[in-house]
Amino acid sequence: MLILGNPSHFSLHSGHSFFLEEDAFVAFHVDKLLVNKYLKPLLIGELAPDQPSIEPTKNKMLVKDFRELRASVEKMGLLKPNKLFFFLHLAHILLLDTAAWLVLFYFGTSLMPFIVSLVMLSTSQVQASWLQHDLGHLSVFKKTKWNHLLHKFVMCHLIGASAKWWTLLHSRHHAKPNCFQKDPDIDMHPFLFTLGKKFSVELGIKKKKYMPYNHQHKYFFITLPPLLFPTYFHCHTFYIAYTKRYWVDLAWMLTFYIRFFFTYGSLLEIKSLLAYYFIFRMLESSWFVWVSQMNHIPMDIYYDKNLDWVSTQLQATCNVEQSLFNDWFTGHLNFQIEHHLFPTMPRHNYWKVAPLVKSLCAKHGIEYQCKPLLTAFADIVHSLKNSGELWLDAYLHK
Repeated sequence: MLILGNPSHFSLHSGHSFFLEEDAFVAFHVDKLLVNKYLKPLLIGELAPDQPSIEPTKNKMLVKDFRELRASVEKMGLLKPNKLFFFLHLAHILLLDTAAWLVLFYFGTSLMPFIVSLVMLSTSQVQASWLQHDLGHLSVFKKTKWNHLLHKFVMCHLIGASAKWWTLLHSRHHAKPNCFQKDPDIDMHPFLFTLGKKFSVELGIKKKKYMPYNHQHKYFFITLPPLLFPTYFHCHTFYIAYTKRYWVDLAWMLTFYIRFFFTYGSLLEIKSLLAYYFIFRMLESSWFVWVSQMNHIPMDIYYDKNLDWVSTQLQATCNVEQSLFNDWFTGHLNFQIEHHLFPTMPRHNYWKVAPLVKSLCAKHGIEYQCKPLLTAFADIVHSLKNSGELWLDAYLHK
């Protein structure tokens, strides 16, 4: 184990900040030689052979077995991308994007073509979100620079958001999933929702009430899913890109808005154009939120327990059953466990490593959760309802 100048964390050349742990380091980086180049000046020494190389909170045998699994995965070639898979995925995104405009161009802007076009564009946008996710995780090309370049094209030009903004937030999510004050994906606690059993009770005992949490399973439907993209994400991506001076990202993002308002502005009046934009963002947002939250909100949410890499990921993630539709609809995030353990693995290989991960979990007595898609959606609501009830009981009686 290496000892760096700051043992708690290190900042990489791309601006990410990760807890220094060997498994996390290996999981996040494709070009480890390049990263080592930037880490080298921070090296101040190495632990002596007689010094413990693992903390008491970490499962030594689980870590050992996972590293053996990781070595097997590399030997099996499961970290190698299938270029045809990603090419076809991009092609169907571009076809849907083009078809959305052509429907209005050929059939007019009456209600039915308007709705069909909205569905097509929303589908294209969500599928682009899954592809930018692949590119952001460096799982499409062997060369990091090609992943970054196409990431800007898909995220900034096709979607209209900052690629660096997404990477900054999403890397923190992967490093410490469901860890309060470290995972930005659960930042809605406690100001919009109360999440997790322990947090809900603690919030109630402290007599804090930012929202009527006992009704959060009801207002969830009209807040987070439809409004995340049109409101918060819109503002936040531009704010971060501007304050952190991501000028290249901002330039790419402007090309999306120029393209959208020029092409659709030639077909729709200003009110219809703005309505079209806001509605497709709401549809895109709803699809994205239900899929992205089904794997995490129902799981354990609390402060960082300083567990090993594998335990940290497994306690915060669950899977959804595989089918061709589920794979496409969720961008293979139905394999959330495998994705979190191997974030740079191309998603078309998740199903191949899943049996090995199941065996690892069974050997160490760790629950490997996998559920139907609709059950996963329902569990979001059930989890929010349960958290709200725990908060209310503690608020009134403790």
